[in-house]
Amino acid sequence: MARLGVNIDHVATLRQSRGGHEPDPIMAASLAHLAGADGIVVHLREDRRHIQDRDLTILREIVQTHLNLEMAAEDSVAKIALNIKPDLVTLVPERRQELTTEGGLDVIEHRDRIQAMVQLLHEGGIPVSLFIDPDVNQLRAAHKVQADWVELHTGRYANTRRQQEEDAEFDALVQTAKLASKLGLHVSAGHGLNYRNTKRLTSIAEIEEFNIGHSIIAQAVFVGLERAVRDMKHLLG
Repeated sequence: MARLGVNIDHVATLRQSRGGHEPDPIMAASLAHLAGADGIVVHLREDRRHIQDRDLTILREIVQTHLNLEMAAEDSVAKIALNIKPDLVTLVPERRQELTTEGGLDVIEHRDRIQAMVQLLHEGGIPVSLFIDPDVNQLRAAHKVQADWVELHTGRYANTRRQQEEDAEFDALVQTAKLASKLGLHVSAGHGLNYRNTKRLTSIAEIEEFNIGHSIIAQAVFVGLERAVRDMKHLLG
């Protein structure tokens, strides 16, 4: 059974929309844990549009399962990561104007920068995952820079409208996951996954963890966070 990492960024997005204290992402992390989440995922963006530094500090204290910090390959955020010591850092592309992360890292184009960041985090004792498109060339580049994990970007799979397109994206995920496993990399997957499109991906044995946020938080508006997490855990099982 694959593990479930619950991304709580959108709880913080709702809080920041009013500039107050509610809803509290710290409470969301606690409830997700009680509901069976195997880990908590947060993205500390350069513009701090949702998760704040204080959130990350408190989360490191209370998350007893697995804390996955998503971040751009930037020195200022790396310093925070080295101080906080999350259980995993996931390097993601980041642009100010985007609503959410769009596409995977171009490890080939930015190999030197990413390799230096991976080395820096490794020296601090932090394992590193790279968020990449399901592309074998990007995967090989991730292996060469000594990443520990790859998180396969499932956005194209999630956004397909025709069965033929979905099948093609699914096959790309299968092939990339299998090669990653052969190369000794751990594999996770995420982006755009929901209660409808995730089930098919559970057949890919190499995917050890699914990181899901928006769909769970959206479902929680109607049924509550604990049930939303439990339902996704059941689906993964």
